[in-house]
Formats: sequence, structure tokens, C-alpha cells
Amino acid sequence: MQNNWNNFLKIIMGSITNQSFQTWFAKLNYIQSDDEKIIIEVPNRFHYEWLDSKYKDTIKEGIKQAFNKDLKVQYNVVVNQGAIEEVVNQKSSLIPKKYHQASKLNSRYVFKHFIEGRGNQFAKAAASSVADSPGQTPFNPLLIYSSPGLGKTHLLQSIGNHILQLSPDIKVIYVTSEKFMLDFISAIQNNKSTTFAQAYRNVDVLLLDDVQFFQTKEQTQEQFFHLFNELFQQGKQIVLTTDRHPNDLTHLKQRLVSRFQSGLIVDIQPPDLETRIAILMNKANNEKLDIPYDVTEFIATSITNDIRAMEGALVKLLALASLTKQDITIDLAKRVIEDVLGQEAIKQISIKRIIAAVAKKYQLNEKKVVGKSRQMELVLARHIAMFLCRDMTKTSLNNIGAFFNNRDHSTVIHACKTIEEKINSDAGIKKDIKDIKEQLL
Repeated sequence: MQNNWNNFLKIIMGSITNQSFQTWFAKLNYIQSDDEKIIIEVPNRFHYEWLDSKYKDTIKEGIKQAFNKDLKVQYNVVVNQGAIEEVVNQKSSLIPKKYHQASKLNSRYVFKHFIEGRGNQFAKAAASSVADSPGQTPFNPLLIYSSPGLGKTHLLQSIGNHILQLSPDIKVIYVTSEKFMLDFISAIQNNKSTTFAQAYRNVDVLLLDDVQFFQTKEQTQEQFFHLFNELFQQGKQIVLTTDRHPNDLTHLKQRLVSRFQSGLIVDIQPPDLETRIAILMNKANNEKLDIPYDVTEFIATSITNDIRAMEGALVKLLALASLTKQDITIDLAKRVIEDVLGQEAIKQISIKRIIAAVAKKYQLNEKKVVGKSRQMELVLARHIAMFLCRDMTKTSLNNIGAFFNNRDHSTVIHACKTIEEKINSDAGIKKDIKDIKEQLL
């Protein structure tokens, strides 16, 4: 049977790309088989669901050829350090146990999966402090704000999951502002306002997401104001998120804004490139996926202000590679980014990518290209990089100069004029610049 299994793997390898095989089939283990079924071990439930949805027919045909019979496939999912969870082909078994029913928390959102960078260090530290001692720190309420997609919800739910892990008996509830309002409206319609109030006041930790949704909802604001006061007076922990600073929530009642400001307000800034790369690598690692580093860096460079969109692009890239049986490459990633952000986004080349491309073209060190060295080859590369930064980005001359070791904008102007002259007089330089542009685009 093991020989049959090896033949099955060879059949699969010949029908899909090597990248897809290494990602989805190399980690499979043959357990056993009989006249009716074959049992295959997979590393996680996501892996199983992907195989079942994308490669079901391919697997069925491969098994038929290798084992000379139609066999029902059963997957065993490895969970919790070697424990095995049987998965059969029924819809009910596909629903992962991710949610803590009472609190409405998603167990995927934990601190260890939150990648820390300069833009979110303070917010994570505050969240961790609250999670360790809910209601016992000066950070009550704790309000976290940022643009969408930067990790507010992740931090918010991480607090709840950490608290429940330490003290399962503590009553924690996570709710979006929209859900809170709908519950309130439903309570009014069914004459259950008292029940609604008691349900929300009988908690130890309230995690409320997207408070900006309360704007213009006067009755909901009034209800939450009284709930806030009740919980606060009892020493219960309150954590809130918004998409902007409370002072900018112009349609929120001032007394509610004042309550929010009585605790700690922290923001999350868009992550830098290194943090974005780390986030993508962490996601790929958690899902046991093998993504080439240059593709990871390309996605992280292309999507700068929305972690959720960045992770979504990674998932879409995997799906596209799998369905079209293509290797995961920069060209495939460009197609995904174009679909996610539009064609213009591909043209928004970053300064870092330009410098990297120039350095690669001339086989030079990137740091030396932006540095102070006056070596002839470095000066030429530096001038070309500055020229391309002005030509291919919307960055100001001052900001370009700042990126090149804080040089003055007049230096950038001189570099650009120098390269313009060389393009007209030196066919080699003209071709080099053309090649670099083609690589970036």
C-alpha cells in the first residue's frame, strides 16, 4: 500500500505545478487503507479544507490510478501536538470550533499572532497590561483607534481570549457597535429593555468594536452612556475601538467622548515594511504555506496601509496559483495586486523598490547606493535611483533627498539633470534605465 501511495504522489506531481505540490501534498502522510477508504493525515484543518475544495477531483482520480479502485478519502487533522481529529465529508464537520460562544470571541485572535512593530508597540503593551489585570489598571477605559485594517479588532479580541485563558469564570463579551444597536432595537420592539440592560451590565469585561458607528444614533448613545457608567462604577474593564480619535467623532455626544478620554487612548500607525513582511511570513507559517520571500516582499511593498487587505491578497494569490496550477511568482502576485487595488496601484512604485532594483542591476549594496561614498559606480547608481524616484513616484524632491541620507532637494535636481543628459548621449545608460523600469513595472 505504501508503494501505491508513492505512485499516487508521483501522479499528483505530474498533474500540478511543483510549487502547488510542495505546498499542498508534500506534507501529507499515508495512514492506512482498505477496500473502501483511504486515511490521509493533514497538518491542519485549513489544509484539509483547501484540498477538499480545490483538488478533490484530482485526488480522487490519482487514488483510482494508484490503488486500482475508487476509495473514499478520509482525512485526519493533526491538532494539539499530535492529537488526531477525524474529519469526514459532512458539512457539520467543516465548521471549525473557533468561537467562544458566550463571549463571541474568535480564538484565532491572540497576542502571540499579533506582530509587533514600531507603529503598534504602545497599543499592544497597553492591551497586554489590561488583559493581565482587567479593571485593576489606570487604563479603564482603554480606547484603541486607527484606520481600518491595522489590527484593532485583533488586539481587542486578544485581550478577551487572554483573560479567559487565565480566568475562565470571568464574564467577557465582545460585541460590535452595530450588533449592540441591533440588540437594543430588538429589545425595544419586544419590550425587553430591562433584559437587554441586565445582560450587558452583568459582565466583567466589555469589548466594544467600532464605536464610531454610534454617531447620530442618539438613543443608542444614551443607552451606552448609562451602561458605561454602571460598569465603570463597578470597576469593570471597558475596552473600545474606533477608526479615529474620539475628538474627531463629531456626531458623538460630548459627555460620551469625555468618558472615553477619562482612561487611556492609544493609536495604531500603519506598519513599516519590515513589520508588514513579518506579518505575511507569520501568516504563511501559521498556515504551513511556503511563499517565496521576493513575493512576500512585493505584496508588503505594494499594500502599505491595510493589513487585512495585505493578508487577503496573500490568500487570493494562493487560490489563484492553486486553481490555475501555476507557481507563485512576482508576475502572479502583480495580477493579484492589480485585482485588489486596481491597475494604478501597480504603478505606485516605492523608493525602496527602486533602490533595490538599481542596486541589483549594477550588483551594488543598497545601503551604499544611498550612502555618502563618492565612488564613480555608486554615484552613477545613486543618480539613476534619484531620477527614477522622481520619474516613477509621487514623492517630493525633499522626501527623495531625505531617503538618500538626508540630501538636499537641489542634489536630487542635479542628479535628475545629469541622468537626463546621459540618456540623450549614452545608449548604455538609456538601456539600463529601460531595463530597470521594466523590472519595476
